[in-house]
Amino acid sequence: MESTQVIKALAALAQESRLAIFRLLVQSGPQGLTVGKIAEHLDISSATLSFHLKELTNAGLLSSRQEGRFVIYSASFAAMNDLLGFLTANCCGGNPCTPVVACVTVENPRAT
Repeated sequence: MESTQVIKALAALAQESRLAIFRLLVQSGPQGLTVGKIAEHLDISSATLSFHLKELTNAGLLSSRQEGRFVIYSASFAAMNDLLGFLTANCCGGNPCTPVVACVTVENPRAT
């Protein structure tokens, strides 16, 4: 992935509604969601949603397809993986990185 594409993708995700849209579509999987379902889940007006979908699509993070009279958007998992790969390409000086993750439990809700 080229730096210019990375910058475009990160810029598109650097907005609360667009980040929420992208995360929702990642959760929905490759089948994606209709524009109406996205609007319903996130309580975003159609005009605003249209703008955000266009920005995410132009950044290469979403794809759309027509099914009858519905437009269905889905996350581009290849673009997401390319972006993550770019961001972690030289992680830890070439040594395997193992992030430390603490589990939050009912007994220890403040674990970090």
